[in-house]
Amino acid sequence: MLYLEFRRVSRLALLDPVARYLGVETNSTSHLEKWLSIVGSALGIGLASLMNQWLLGDHYLAWTLASMGASAGLIFAIPGGALSQPWPVLAGHLAAGAIGVASYRYLPLEWAVISATSLSVGAMYYLRCLHPPGIATAVFAVMGGDAIHAQGFALLLNPVLINATLLVLLGMLFNSVFPWRRYPRYHQAESAPQAGVGEQDIAAAMSRLDTFVDMSPEELLRVYQQAEQLAAQRRTSATVVRFPRRRQPTAINSDSQSDGNARRESR
Repeated sequence: MLYLEFRRVSRLALLDPVARYLGVETNSTSHLEKWLSIVGSALGIGLASLMNQWLLGDHYLAWTLASMGASAGLIFAIPGGALSQPWPVLAGHLAAGAIGVASYRYLPLEWAVISATSLSVGAMYYLRCLHPPGIATAVFAVMGGDAIHAQGFALLLNPVLINATLLVLLGMLFNSVFPWRRYPRYHQAESAPQAGVGEQDIAAAMSRLDTFVDMSPEELLRVYQQAEQLAAQRRTSATVVRFPRRRQPTAINSDSQSDGNARRESR
């Protein structure tokens, strides 16, 4: 039994560097949080499909954008993430969709996909609405077929803007039911200012990284504060309280005491 346990631990120790290199997620969310994400994303994409059916009739499934499924995953699985907020969802899809339509109209097909992808990334960066599912919307505008191409820029209204708006509104409604899932993150409770590291310090540190971080300074500050509290609790539990030892009185026998008295009298 001990040998089998040793082999299991050894195997995990060997696989750990590989998992970290591949970026295997260390997910610590509860089962409740996972199921809320599953149910919310199902409701979101389901409502978008029903709206398309009402507006477009029998061919609604062809107009249900695959990119909206990815957006639903972000809104309901990571409601506090920077990529999931209303502005990135709405503006990201619209900007990328417009670039996709223009790329198909004015460029050869083999260049249109490249243009739609790369220019969408650049536009979303500069418009501060980075939302990766929007790139799929841009590619859809190029590769969607004759029915999609015939819509032109009207595609941005239906289904792009309608679907994106539905997902954002449902995300606000669904996540507002649960106190720990606030969407948009503007509604999250602000942390009290402290003398140590503050939100401005976190924001400045993030800017020095020169890379996109899918967490807000508020969230990172809360993580830092929680880590400080856990470290303080760990230090407190590990501290051993030691009281100073009391000095024991020295025992004096009667013979030594009488000799001392005799010496003092002789003086």
